[in-house]
Amino acid sequence: MSVLEALGCHVETACPDLAGADEAFRTLRAHSFDLALGVLLDVDREALKPSLARNIEQGRRLTPADLITATTVRSRLHLGAVDFFSRYDLLLCPVSQVTPFDVELEYPTEVAGRPTETYLDWMRSAYLISLLGLPALSVPAGFTPGGLPVGLQFIGAPRADLAVLQAGHAYETATRHGRRRPDLPTT
Repeated sequence: MSVLEALGCHVETACPDLAGADEAFRTLRAHSFDLALGVLLDVDREALKPSLARNIEQGRRLTPADLITATTVRSRLHLGAVDFFSRYDLLLCPVSQVTPFDVELEYPTEVAGRPTETYLDWMRSAYLISLLGLPALSVPAGFTPGGLPVGLQFIGAPRADLAVLQAGHAYETATRHGRRRPDLPTT
């Protein structure tokens, strides 16, 4: 945040209301997986990753009431975000809840010491923003002590794509994090 302050930004801690976003996203995602990929489950279940098959099955169990609730929550959250951006120009948050993980893992087994229950848990900060339908940009934000890259999301109001791109560009120009390559482990 000090980089943004040095660029002349006023920085404060704030967050739009995201109550219900997790369940709404997961519901709408499962529904879209069923619609787009359900035929693959019917034709050759063994060709699918188990987590994908579970997502499709979850979509098939949804009721019209489930979909109406998720859509209503998404609309409420979007309107709340519009209100949030009447007071703030940008929202910044991590791209994901974990640093890059071993390629052999399907997904991390914990986030901040808490066990993950599903594949999605480690990327909550990204998909909650996706649900809101807002312009967002991921920029390099530095490196862990072990040399792994971390990212920062710049999120803007509806149709504020240019402002998001300009802020991300200013941040990248100031930090030059994108010019450094991650440290690769030696084997």
